[in-house]
Amino acid sequence: MSKKLSLIIPSKNEVESLGAVLEEIKNNKFIDEIIVIVDNKNDNSIPIIKNYNCKLIVQEKKGYGAAIIEGFRVAKNKFGCIYNADYSFDPTYFPKLTELTKEYDFIFGSRYKGSGGSEDDTIVTFIGNKIFTFITRYILRIKLSDILFTYVVCNVEKFNILKLKNNDFKFCIELPVKVKRNNFTYTDLEMFERKRFDGKKKVNVIKDGFLISLEIIKSFIILNFK
Repeated sequence: MSKKLSLIIPSKNEVESLGAVLEEIKNNKFIDEIIVIVDNKNDNSIPIIKNYNCKLIVQEKKGYGAAIIEGFRVAKNKFGCIYNADYSFDPTYFPKLTELTKEYDFIFGSRYKGSGGSEDDTIVTFIGNKIFTFITRYILRIKLSDILFTYVVCNVEKFNILKLKNNDFKFCIELPVKVKRNNFTYTDLEMFERKRFDGKKKVNVIKDGFLISLEIIKSFIILNFK
């Protein structure tokens, strides 16, 4: 079991929330490395990051997926945790996530399993998430109950073996698809998503929904015909 987690935090102009996130986790006994990945050298998160014991990366490629991929390349621990900078993720799950690394390579958070839930879902995102999860569960046969929630703990070496390519939100589909294709072990853990600190979503529902649909079609072909 890995006793410590590396936190991988993508932060694109999260000046409203990042300070509260870093303050909340700065002395957490399950974390000994915090990697914050910013969009560019002028990102408004940078002055906040410098007040904490964090490793700062200015990402080479644009996009949420790219930030995560670049963060995992430098993570020092056996397991890394994708952790959003908007305060919606709750650190009280670290003990259970760490415990589950005894048995699994990847642990996916789920807002729709058991007593899980979300203060941040709108009716549109809730329905969209449910539809995409149903499709991936019964068409792609990926046994997860929340395909688009990115509170995920990953074996760092095996994450990098996946050689993920998607730099945008299609990353959410590519990750579990490649985990399944490589026969890595995975499970999901019920979680509650908090209301994000500044109340602003960076997801474009129509655009990102379309891109995710295309990625699901591509994944179906890969899993069944290649």
